[in-house]
Amino acid sequence: MSIPQSGGGPIESFDQLAGYLEAGCKPKSDWRIGTEHEKFGFCEDSLKPLPYDGDRSIKAILSALRDRYGWAPLEEGGNIIGLTKEGANVSLEPGGQLELSGAPLETIHETCDEVNQHLKEVQSVANEMGAKFIGLGAAPEWSHDQMPVMPKGRYKLMTDYMGRVGTHGTQMMYRTCTVQVNLDFSSEADMVKKFRAALALQPVATALFANSPFFDGKPNGHKSWRSRIWRDLDADRTGMLPFVFEDGMGFERYVDYALDVPMYFVYRDGVYIDALGMSFRDFLKGELPALPGEMPTLSDWADHLTTIFPEARIKKFMEMRGADGGPWRRLCALPAFWVGLLYDDPSLEAALDLVKGFDVETREALRVAASVDGLAAQVGGHKMMDLAKAAVDISRSGLAARAREGAGGLVPDETHFLNALEDSLETGQTPADELLAKYHGEWGGDLKRIYGEYAY
Repeated sequence: MSIPQSGGGPIESFDQLAGYLEAGCKPKSDWRIGTEHEKFGFCEDSLKPLPYDGDRSIKAILSALRDRYGWAPLEEGGNIIGLTKEGANVSLEPGGQLELSGAPLETIHETCDEVNQHLKEVQSVANEMGAKFIGLGAAPEWSHDQMPVMPKGRYKLMTDYMGRVGTHGTQMMYRTCTVQVNLDFSSEADMVKKFRAALALQPVATALFANSPFFDGKPNGHKSWRSRIWRDLDADRTGMLPFVFEDGMGFERYVDYALDVPMYFVYRDGVYIDALGMSFRDFLKGELPALPGEMPTLSDWADHLTTIFPEARIKKFMEMRGADGGPWRRLCALPAFWVGLLYDDPSLEAALDLVKGFDVETREALRVAASVDGLAAQVGGHKMMDLAKAAVDISRSGLAARAREGAGGLVPDETHFLNALEDSLETGQTPADELLAKYHGEWGGDLKRIYGEYAY
């Protein structure tokens, strides 16, 4: 989840809302890659989630990272709830999932180095206190009541609201993890092309990275339960955004959509003020019930944009949001997949061509099928395996065309970061398939084996 936004002055005209998004446009030479990933912490002996406070806790992890590796603390209400250093942030999801929001970097080589360094730091401090972290799309055994609650005002408000608007909201908040990548666009037209390709191909990413076949201690019938959860969370702020594929799509059209998403909060002086279900349109008129007579700032608008959760979304950049959290070696594959598809012009055109025949119903059906069957999904005449192979081939071509060297020139490009995905395409096995095979085979139904074999 995002940290409070800052730096935006009063909103004096409607045009500023679209202007805020448009201000993210950058020349191709300035495009960057921001990788985010979440993971669950647990106690090595009890296999229970790490609490927030105590000698062996999330708070202790954050404090040790601060003291040992020079991260600056972020606090709320006197509690450490995050860290920042050199453009990167470490933050907390509602159930204590530890998230790295990486700095904007030029190459996959750099972002993968950043991920590796972060995980090594976390591993070093966690091992000393008998804690471990694991990358999965959903908590395999832990119940809602077993999950800790992080001391963040935003999450208290969201928890209360989620129970009113959907059936799976608190599951998402407390018991899921994702990996995503944030990418840039050069213009409104470039944003629209990338947005359409990103949304249409999110089901492919969901299938390739499916890694949540267990929930509440047993198989759940889905390869990606995390994706299933998002389908019944809050219809006002989730989904595949059909309007993005319609004529007239642009920054203003996204603003119209965002203004109709009910608010969660307004952040003032370190406090989250309850604005649940209220309208940002009313806020623009000075008629927000939570703050009568007060006008919003661009910081308020930026905060509101972080409370919208479609499969892909825009702020001053674009976020790809369809993948489960996963094994260490796959964390670099997600940014590689999307950079290869979207940062090379011929590859972007090829990606759009791949999905040009999809209608609203097909895109939604692929989303559903990906969560259930992963790479084995099929919708009408569209086989997920064929789509995934084509998408990864396009991505590989895009990465090769970028020709960004790594390891001091010893590695000619970024294509090797796709190897984990190509392994899945060759075997037909996603991480979820591998987990299920072990559960029904060598583990003999003992799900606790997952912690020892799959912890970072």
